[in-house]
Amino acid sequence: MNIRKIVTVVEEIRSEGGREVWPPARVAVVAAVIDNPWAGQGFVPDLTAGIDANASDLGALLSPLVLEALKAPAEAYGKAAIVGLDGEIEHGSALIHTLKFGDHFRKAANATTLLPAVEKRGPTGVAFDIPLKHITDASIRSHHQTVEVRVADAPHPGEIVVALAAAAQGRPQQRLAPLSTEQ
Repeated sequence: MNIRKIVTVVEEIRSEGGREVWPPARVAVVAAVIDNPWAGQGFVPDLTAGIDANASDLGALLSPLVLEALKAPAEAYGKAAIVGLDGEIEHGSALIHTLKFGDHFRKAANATTLLPAVEKRGPTGVAFDIPLKHITDASIRSHHQTVEVRVADAPHPGEIVVALAAAAQGRPQQRLAPLSTEQ
């Protein structure tokens, strides 16, 4: 696996809806910009070799970094794979939609739910939204949120941006009734 760069973004929300958020709401994202292991090979019918060579290492690398950047226990989390224009969306999906990748984050965050995800193909500098959900109960509405990310010089056409995101809380100023009130 060739990593060109790692980008860390920490967002601290101090005001929402004209009201102070205290303590500030924190969301962290760590993204690795890697060479697409299938770039230049045409259609690859079996992606297993690239998954085996990269997915677990990526999960093991990014999981502690995003939790360290958050500086608090994670309550919500998500993942992303943004594929450069010379790749397929399936290339990004292959790396992040495997337990070899996601279990590292689940274990590090003491989580049990599946990681919500975004995967897409885009040009260098494309913005993408990472969906987040609660780490142990995906039906907790307060933790359904999204963080927007952009790596200015990535992905190049033959690269993939693989990212993990974590939030230390639900949405600032959330006030929706629990899902159970509608069932």
